[in-house]
Amino acid sequence: MERKHENCSPFIPRRNALRKTSAEIVNEARQSLRVQSTQRPFTPRDGHRQLFGKSSVRAGCDNRPPSTFSLHSQNFDAPDSRPGSGTRLSPLNHNPKFPVPCEAEDAFKAFPKPPADPLEVKRGLAGARARLLRAGSLTTLPPVEGHTDVTERLNAGPGQKQPSTQQPLNTDCTKVHSGPHKPGPHRTASVSRIRQPGVDSGVRPTDCTTGRRTGPHFHHERQPANSRESCWFGQPQFPASHQATSKGGMQMFSKKERGNEDNTRSTEEGAESLMWNNMIGPLLQQLEAVAAGSSEGSVGCLCDLCDRLHGTLAEADLLGRRCKRRSGILRTLFRLIDLNSAQLNLHITKLCLALCVSGNNLLNICKLIFQISRSESNDVLFQNNSIIDSLLGVLSHEDVSTSGEALLYCVGTLKFLSGNSAILRLLLDKNCMGVAQKLLQRLHTVEETHFPIAGHILVQLTAILRNLADHPHSRPLFVSLSVLSELCLVLHHHRKDQDICTNISRIYSKLSSYSECRLALAQTPDCYRLFLELLSKHHQKQDLVVRLLFTLGNLTAKSDEARQQLFQCEGCMDTLLQVYDSYQRRDASPHTPSQTGAPSLSEPAAPPVGVQEDDDVLVKLVRVLANMCIHPAVGPALATNTACTQLLMETLELRSVQESEELLVNVAATINNLSFYQEKSSAIRHSELIIAKLMLKLVLSSSMDAMLEATRVYGNLSQSKDVRDFIMQNKVHQFVVTLLDSKSTEMCFSACGVLTNLALDPPNRVSLSLEGAAANLVDSLRDFGPGDWQLAGQICQALWNLIGGGSENPLDTKERESLLEILTTCLDQEEAMKWIENEDVRDFHRACWELEFLPVAQKLVKILQPPDPTARHTGT
Repeated sequence: MERKHENCSPFIPRRNALRKTSAEIVNEARQSLRVQSTQRPFTPRDGHRQLFGKSSVRAGCDNRPPSTFSLHSQNFDAPDSRPGSGTRLSPLNHNPKFPVPCEAEDAFKAFPKPPADPLEVKRGLAGARARLLRAGSLTTLPPVEGHTDVTERLNAGPGQKQPSTQQPLNTDCTKVHSGPHKPGPHRTASVSRIRQPGVDSGVRPTDCTTGRRTGPHFHHERQPANSRESCWFGQPQFPASHQATSKGGMQMFSKKERGNEDNTRSTEEGAESLMWNNMIGPLLQQLEAVAAGSSEGSVGCLCDLCDRLHGTLAEADLLGRRCKRRSGILRTLFRLIDLNSAQLNLHITKLCLALCVSGNNLLNICKLIFQISRSESNDVLFQNNSIIDSLLGVLSHEDVSTSGEALLYCVGTLKFLSGNSAILRLLLDKNCMGVAQKLLQRLHTVEETHFPIAGHILVQLTAILRNLADHPHSRPLFVSLSVLSELCLVLHHHRKDQDICTNISRIYSKLSSYSECRLALAQTPDCYRLFLELLSKHHQKQDLVVRLLFTLGNLTAKSDEARQQLFQCEGCMDTLLQVYDSYQRRDASPHTPSQTGAPSLSEPAAPPVGVQEDDDVLVKLVRVLANMCIHPAVGPALATNTACTQLLMETLELRSVQESEELLVNVAATINNLSFYQEKSSAIRHSELIIAKLMLKLVLSSSMDAMLEATRVYGNLSQSKDVRDFIMQNKVHQFVVTLLDSKSTEMCFSACGVLTNLALDPPNRVSLSLEGAAANLVDSLRDFGPGDWQLAGQICQALWNLIGGGSENPLDTKERESLLEILTTCLDQEEAMKWIENEDVRDFHRACWELEFLPVAQKLVKILQPPDPTARHTGT
């Protein structure tokens, strides 16, 4: 008696919007809509450390800041006064009666006023001499003033003979090192005693903020010309006990108040003078003496002396601009730069930054550090020096409008150093990420007049962040400090700057591979619209385009929301297809065999670099399209886009698997995703025979990935009778049957899908049986079934369509018995679950067993079991 036969439905992926089981979720990801992955674009490091590399659009500009220059001591300004603030002050309403005091930074020079008497004339001559010294070359400046003669007079009492405290210079390196690094206890104690209020040091008090000598002022008395104070500073002295009033009759400070203030300032100045005499002055003299010797070991001595000087100034709280004799220290340090030692110059620059140099000196100091950092061999010097802290301090406090170029070279230095893995970790530990984030925020508000220098700084700063993104410990900081969204603002403000956009695209391409960074970027408002705008504006800049597309591919890989948001951006498909068209290489492939010549037996050579770069763009772009297709609303819309389908088919026609394997695999995956949507308006459906023909080159290639994707496409397209006839006529079915013998479960699953659809047509069953399809399916069920119940269900569907009815008998008796034994064993749920060792996925496999395998396996068992003789006898 012939059994009634009913074929299984065609191989169509299931999508149930109401209830989606775990098996259906895997079904979508495995056999129908495929998320594509690809490698991140690789950027080799530039071997030459320059502000702007060879690929920079600034490389050929004449107005860009230079990377090479020469620096000498004469390039620095003589630090005899503070630089002007640039702010014009309103004139006072009255004429001051006090004579103009000395400048705060240099107590040895005074600015002259129009003289009113012979004493004033003397002061004017002193000021003229100061101006003359400032105008001269730095190399011709006299030795540091105030080491001995002036300080001796400061400490000598009135009427006393001024003793000579200067000692012979110690130029012996061993003796230099034997000295204390910081002031000893006895010196510290003496300084403490001098700072006690009410103790008169015999020195006129100084205003710490203005540098002015203060004290009582009268109009009718003058200090004798031979007074100690008048001889040095040229300022009048008056009896401290005299109390005076102004012209308006307003009473001046009381004698007691004036005395307390004078005593406090006097003790402070006395303490500084004592520190200068005992510690700072001798250290400066030793620096000059060792530098003059220029012996082979002098660099080490000078570095040690600079460290001791730094420690001494810090101990005395004289760093920054507090030291009134700061100019003498800086003169000595600037002269040491001519020794041209990278190690010494780092110590000098650290001390100069601690003394808060500004203006041209700050710029030259930053240039000097930049010059040192250009050589990788000097990286170890930065590891053993706290100069990085000083550089981060400059970035934190200096303003772009006043110190923009200095900031540029400072950030450029850190860019070079961040290329060193050891220093990169050091930068993270020193909060470089936090400093960079604050600087990004400040650069957002830069005025239009400083916009170019801000752009130069951003090129270096984004390069630092690009290097930091390589370190795994930086990723949480990119998220917690909102650096990813800050970079989007930078892109918005500088979207015309290709260098900045390229650096940021590299940061995004690195970080978007990680879920926490990808989520933070996806939540940034308008990031998709911004990326599309940059793709349109800079579509010819390959290294920028490929990274933006890679980032979009990562964003759309696992997020339905990202797929929809990108697709809904205005002009999304127009922009993507414009880029696709511009990189679609339509010239003859250099590896396509000639129509008339004999085929080459040798392996094809590697394609040119330009070809590889074009293909890399298309690989990333096609991946974005494949990922977007997964969204149930986006997929049908893309399937109807004729231009998109035409470009995909054109790529299959123009490229060969040998030269563009990854590209063709991604194109086939995109077509497979689009072919899932079988609406009448589908462009894939209208071109299904052309696509089936183009898939032949992938099936017949030596690439297993290409074969797999082409087989998946045939699995969807073979729902059409025309495509099934094409497959049989071109003997593709023979190749599909052989794929069952592969050891890949993915390959076997796709081949079973094609065979399931081919067996719908009775004539095809005979051809498939002759190729041994049924026997191969039984072997595959035995090998793979118990470990993959979804694959086992697909094998049973193909077998049902082959042997489920009619007079065909593709299996012999032994094969039928073997299949029945396998099915009987697998239908026992407890026995079936023993094959699944992983407890975490056992529930999932149980769902696959119930939904995918059990229904078809039970029908197969019924047709494989022999008829019951008892039932036949009863019927008789």
